Amino acid sequence: MRSAVVAGHICLDIIPAVGHHFDLTPGRLYEVGAATLCTGGAVSNTGVSLSILGIPTRLAGKIGDDTFGRAVAAILERYGAGLSAGLITDPQAVTSYTVVVNIPGVDRIFLHCPGANHTFGEADIVPSAYGEAALFHFGYPTLMGQTYAEDGRQLEAIFRKVKCAGLTTSLDMTMPDPSGPSGRANWQAILRRTLPHTDVFLPSADELLYMIDRDRFGQGDNLSGEALTQIGARLLGMGVAVAGVKLGARGLYLRTGSVARMRATGRTAPADPAAWANRELWFPIYHTDQVAGTTGAGDATIAGFLAALLRDAGIEECGNFANAVGACNVQAPDALSGILSWEETQARLARGWPRGPLDVVGPGWRRDDATGIWHGPAEG
Repeated sequence: MRSAVVAGHICLDIIPAVGHHFDLTPGRLYEVGAATLCTGGAVSNTGVSLSILGIPTRLAGKIGDDTFGRAVAAILERYGAGLSAGLITDPQAVTSYTVVVNIPGVDRIFLHCPGANHTFGEADIVPSAYGEAALFHFGYPTLMGQTYAEDGRQLEAIFRKVKCAGLTTSLDMTMPDPSGPSGRANWQAILRRTLPHTDVFLPSADELLYMIDRDRFGQGDNLSGEALTQIGARLLGMGVAVAGVKLGARGLYLRTGSVARMRATGRTAPADPAAWANRELWFPIYHTDQVAGTTGAGDATIAGFLAALLRDAGIEECGNFANAVGACNVQAPDALSGILSWEETQARLARGWPRGPLDVVGPGWRRDDATGIWHGPAEG
């Protein structure tokens, strides 16, 4: 089984149970239920999900020498002995934490302390320690000060170093703080430096719009097929092999590069690069009767995609499996409790899991009635 390294942002998530709607008003007290205490950030959300899905996974993140840091390590060990072994303890920093407020009927609100994540940089990435790992995934540089400083000099160095070591590289973002230093960083410049060394790039729609098309920021839920075709072409032009956009309830968009670019994707290069090349697909979500929370849903979707990729699945299976794992995620309030094993998820798909509705607007888009997948104009 090919293995993975998941590096980047890790924190402790504190998620109070909220059973009714309220508006946050200064000076008011709001009674809530018991809190779920769990690990968060891409290292935990994507890394542990990969482990649950049967992928041998090494985690590379940084914590402080404090109560929250010990809680992070202990929670990771519950999911698998040795999962916390790759964490770096910085005695000069505090462990990152996030208070996640899930008010019914309202998008999530995050109160976040970056903590030790701000000190994580190129020196903390050591490819020689990763053995024969096939894939390297890095998540949330938007919350890690050293990686976005100097127009992403260290982020580029991390990806160049890992790519030169032969691993397939994968990158995910989260929303920068518009009023903070991450929101003021030049993300177009950062992406131009980093994406030539990135094989898989799967941001969410509004995260991506904030970085490369600020005028349309906030319209991520309403992007047309034509708009996504333009965005996909732009990302391929910046150097990635597989460009994706996570669209929440509207599913997952994927666009891929040439045969030559697919062959150059490192240790997880597909056995049939031509079957992956020059593709444009939009995968509807899978229906869920109840959404308990969306914390980590995007990370779970990525874990599903990467788990299938590491098993050399075709692009259609990778996209379907990504959405299946994302759908499992939202059935629990935290990022990990809803994730099923590879076999359990495949069994659920085999039983005929119904898809949610999706109507793509844009010239050249067509729906495959047998699979429910939409094919874009880039496929000809």
